Formats: sequence, C-alpha cells, structure tokens
Amino acid sequence: MDFMIISFYQLLVFLHMILFVLWLGADVGVFMLGQHFRKREQYDLPQRLVLLRLLVSLDMVPRSAWALMVPLTLTMVDAGGWWDLPVWALVVAWAVGGGWLWLVWDAHRHDQTDRAARDRKIESLLTIGLTIFYLGLGLVSLALGSPLAPAWLATKALMFGLIFAAAIMIDLTFRPVGPQLGKLIAEGSSDETEIPLLATMNRTRIWVWIVYLLLLATAFLGNIKPY
Repeated sequence: MDFMIISFYQLLVFLHMILFVLWLGADVGVFMLGQHFRKREQYDLPQRLVLLRLLVSLDMVPRSAWALMVPLTLTMVDAGGWWDLPVWALVVAWAVGGGWLWLVWDAHRHDQTDRAARDRKIESLLTIGLTIFYLGLGLVSLALGSPLAPAWLATKALMFGLIFAAAIMIDLTFRPVGPQLGKLIAEGSSDETEIPLLATMNRTRIWVWIVYLLLLATAFLGNIKPY
C-alpha cells in the first residue's frame, strides 16, 4: 500500500515537472516570437502577422499548463502528506482546472466573437479568485504554520499567488494591443501606428519577466526545500 502511495506521488511530481517545462519553455517561445514581431526593419507587415498568428497558437501551451497546474499541485500536496484535503476539495479543484482549460480553448476557437469575450471575462474572474486563494493560503500558512506547515511550501503557495497577480497584470497591460494592432493593419506600418504598439509591448514585457523569475523561484523552492 505504501509503495502505491509513493508511486502515485512520484507520478504527480513528474507530471508537475512536465507542466512546468511546457509552461516556461513554450512561454519563452512566445516571448521570442514577440521579439521578432517588433522588428519592422527586418520583416514586412504580412510576415510579422504570420509571426503573430504563430505566437497566439503557441501561447495556448502555457495557458493550458497554467490551468492544469492548479488541480495538479493541490493533488500533489495531498498525496505527499503536506495537506490532508477532503475528496470533495480535490474534485472541486479538478472541476475548476477543467473548466478553466475549457474556457481557454473555447475562447481560442471562437476568437473575436462575443462568446470569446464572455469566456475571457469568466476566466478573468476565476484567476482573480485563485490569486486571492493562493495569496491567502501562503500568508495564513506562514503566519500560523497551518494548513501548509513547511515554510518553503507556504512560501511557494504565496509565490504562486504572485504569479497569478503578475499574469493578470500581463493581460491588463496587453489590452491596448488589440486596437493598436487593428490600426496597424488598417493604416500600415508607420511611426504613428508602430510606436504606441511597441510601447505597450515593452510595458507588458516587464510583467512577463516577473512571471519568469517567480516561476524559477517556485521551482527552486520545490526542489531544494530549504526550510
């Protein structure tokens, strides 16, 4: 029986590692495509729009990994004996993760429609709720030593909440890109259409780097378990 429990936990750790690699690795690919999209002196507009379509498609990988990371991490914490969660809580976690994953892909399939806008509004509310949950879980656990007793695990929960917060800031900062890109396509490449778009992308990159640093820090804590 102990062997089965340990094996299940190890499987969850492996899946967690795969999701981390997909999340960070694919997101770096998204970042690089964005970098090349910015280079109007090297690519003409049709080429840059192809890069943008590739970026949007590749971005589905980290978005999917992020959604699945929530139920997987909670299941892993329970299976590893760090937090004794009731079955109903794990069922809710997987329902939330599955619903989030569906929203992400449904919005992608119906992009530029009212249905996609509705999906993304629900997703936004969901991520705000999860941000509050993880920040609260981390802070309460650090202050009281419960429900997550190890300080490194409580810190990891807190940092996961900060990742949610930074990701929300990415979406908020990136919102002007839609109208700015529409103006670029309609009017063509010029300083008037390119400079505001570049400024928005530069502001968004700050939050992207914050997410990368937080992801690496949470991975470090999970592997080193320093305290």
